[in-house]
Amino acid sequence: MLSPTFFSLEIKNHVAYLNFDRPEKSNALHQEAWDEMKTVFEYLDQDPEVRCVVLGGAGKHFCAGIDLTLLMDINKFNNIKCEGRKREAVRKFIYELQDTITAIERCRKPVIAAVHSACIGGGVDIIAACDMRYCTENAYFCIKEIDLGLVADIGTMQRLPKIINPGIMAEMAYTGRNVEGREAKEIQLVNQVYTDRETMYDAVTKVAEMIASKSPIVVRGTKEILQYTRDHSVEESLRYMGTYNAAFLFSEDIQEAFRAQMTKETPQFKD
Repeated sequence: MLSPTFFSLEIKNHVAYLNFDRPEKSNALHQEAWDEMKTVFEYLDQDPEVRCVVLGGAGKHFCAGIDLTLLMDINKFNNIKCEGRKREAVRKFIYELQDTITAIERCRKPVIAAVHSACIGGGVDIIAACDMRYCTENAYFCIKEIDLGLVADIGTMQRLPKIINPGIMAEMAYTGRNVEGREAKEIQLVNQVYTDRETMYDAVTKVAEMIASKSPIVVRGTKEILQYTRDHSVEESLRYMGTYNAAFLFSEDIQEAFRAQMTKETPQFKD
């Protein structure tokens, strides 16, 4: 099994429990951690044992976003004398950061964010790429880039308006204010809010294990269809759905599901 340096990873009952593990830095991600996150999600995507992922944070906070050392590292591009090549290098740098976030979305297994305390800046980019979000009452979410002289550029602006009301999204982006746990539930940023971290993890574990008990190929297909539908028209999505099921409808899993329904037994699906 993969042994990451800046994350902790445990796989149990087909669920991968992945935690940011830089608690001394409030789980802010420097370049090495950022690179590792992409590697981890690519690994989880390919591991047949993993059917669902729970993403949390070690220590006092969920994730304080990108470490300022990574942001300050952009000054290195000033050493490039040619303005065209400098801008090209900066664009490549931004694309690489974006691609790490997209690796979460690209992971074919559902990813559940379990947020406690701070979820700031890049942390919001990360949870926006997850399939579901849950939090504690003391959690707070902040699009911090406005206070750093930046336009958030690695996913929040593109994904969050498809999750919450665009007007609320705009308010968060323009003001950089904190949205706390109960309000996060009200604006549908999170599915549920819990009194404390332990209660949240108990509930999230039940959801994750329920997902992991379903047909893996159907769960992966459902994620693909949900994402396709989000980005396409109804007509396009129906056409894609027809093609998808024409390709995957006759899996062994459908036979096992029917057998279990008829015998009232728990279905046993292959990884």
